[in-house]
Amino acid sequence: MAYHLRTLQALADDTRRDLFEKIAARPQTVADLARVVPVSQPAVSQHLKVLKEAGLVTDRAEGRRRIYAIDPNGLGPLRAWLDQFWDQQLAAFQRAVEEGDDV
Repeated sequence: MAYHLRTLQALADDTRRDLFEKIAARPQTVADLARVVPVSQPAVSQHLKVLKEAGLVTDRAEGRRRIYAIDPNGLGPLRAWLDQFWDQQLAAFQRAVEEGDDV
C-alpha cells in the first residue's frame, strides 16, 4: 500500500485525528490521552498503534510508561503527494495565463 494512503487512512478516523492533534501539542502518555478523549485506555493504545504503523507518531520508554510524540518525518510523504496536485494546478494556471485563456 502506498505510504500516503496508509497515512490518510490513519487520519481518516476522528479519534485518531484528535489524538494526533493532541500529541502534536506536546508528547503524551496513553494515560494522559485517555483522560481527554471519549474512549478507553485500551482503545487509545490501539489508535496509537495505527498512527505509529502509519509513521505519524513515535514512542519511547520512560520507566513503565511510553511517551508518544509526533514523528517529524511522518507527514512528509503525504505532503509531497498532495503537493504534486498543487504543482499541476499552478502549471495549468500558468499555461492558461500565458495563452490568454479565461482563468
